[in-house]
Amino acid sequence: MAALVITRSDISPPLLSPMGTGAVQPVRLAEKFDRVYWRYDFGLPQQAGAWYELGGQHFPVSTDFGDEVGLAFVSCNGQEEGDLDRPIEERNALWADLCDRHDLQPLSLLLHGGDQIYADNVWHCHAKIETFQKASTREKRAMAYSGDMADAVLKFYLDHYLTVYSLPQIAYLMARVPSVMMWDDHDIFDGWGSHPGGFQEMEVARGMFEAARYAFMLMQLCIAPDGRDMPDGIYDRSAQSFGWRYDYPGISIIAPDLRSERRRDALMGDVGWQTLEKMVRDIPATNRVLLMSSVPAIGPRLSVVEAILRIMPQSQKYEDDLRDQWQSRAHRQEWRRFLELIENLANEGDHDITILSGEIHLATRGVFEIRSRVVHQLVASGIAHQAPPGMFAHCLGFLAWLGENPLPGRPTRLCPLPGKSSIYVAERNYLLLTRHQAAWRANWRLEDSGLSTDLEI
Repeated sequence: MAALVITRSDISPPLLSPMGTGAVQPVRLAEKFDRVYWRYDFGLPQQAGAWYELGGQHFPVSTDFGDEVGLAFVSCNGQEEGDLDRPIEERNALWADLCDRHDLQPLSLLLHGGDQIYADNVWHCHAKIETFQKASTREKRAMAYSGDMADAVLKFYLDHYLTVYSLPQIAYLMARVPSVMMWDDHDIFDGWGSHPGGFQEMEVARGMFEAARYAFMLMQLCIAPDGRDMPDGIYDRSAQSFGWRYDYPGISIIAPDLRSERRRDALMGDVGWQTLEKMVRDIPATNRVLLMSSVPAIGPRLSVVEAILRIMPQSQKYEDDLRDQWQSRAHRQEWRRFLELIENLANEGDHDITILSGEIHLATRGVFEIRSRVVHQLVASGIAHQAPPGMFAHCLGFLAWLGENPLPGRPTRLCPLPGKSSIYVAERNYLLLTRHQAAWRANWRLEDSGLSTDLEI
């Protein structure tokens, strides 16, 4: 595993000692804005009672992947407006709950499914960035990305990560539970890749993306922004796409990168697809696959909504939100390709697969019925983002009722959570996954309703 430590430039990095066996020398990943970013690479034995010390502080880590293993999945850690203006206890109520749960029954992994930060305020980090946002399309295309704009944007991203990761409830858990992360649009800014008018090819927009990418590599992947010393789990050594796979005893976690190459007509580019096709090969024979898709792979019938919005005045502002989804008409062929890849992995590879998704700020689940088994999709979103109005959830439920079967004879459908009657639950939430010997179950922790009853997966 790796530990990320950030110090001021004039301070030496602290000592890290795994199980009291001596000091680990850190690798300097980057130095920016009078801060140094260090990575400590170390291992811990696979046993109960593993721990490390950092700067004299003791951190227990649950490394025993034996008969009983607990994982948590979180997404949407923030909101678009006023995220950090809220009382921290209210913002992080579910993080605090997850900390308490970990103290009682330790988690071995924390899976972050996207929108680890909400960086939308990047538009206010510099006067010229604000000007760009308000400019006409023609003016945006002509605008240059200056050095001071680049510094302001990168500093915003790095500062924002530090602020969010330093919140006590989040910091407590992330220092004790190893994390694996994949980004989504708010880690860049809302709707990246789905905006019209050639937005992504504009110099300022590309520069802002590159700054978000730099910060993502440091703060979520814990790798140097120049691409050196990438872990083997990241399959594209050119760093055009950051899809990764990590194998644990009995578990393989796969996360395709749905943002680095995203365009209005594609969720993944050629590199992303080639990477994903490599990642699903040679998975250990008995491993369950946890496939993290930042946007749900099973969802409601969005083509109806897209058709309505095309004829409604002033509705185009919602178009990028719909374009973000696998179910958009623009991505239908790619959606089929993704489902066929899952089907082949389950049938030909003989793997049980669970899809984990976030992004929609609601809790729900879905099933994909194929020849050899049922593939479950579990959606948990968001741990900090406020839930949308109940009417929104009911409308989505109606669209789900209409049905959407992109592969003939292999239906996908959305289902209520155990004990619920509605397909979508409009409450903040996170997901717990537990393996007891070979049996898996899932439970949603819903902010108001509490812990859902067991779902055998």
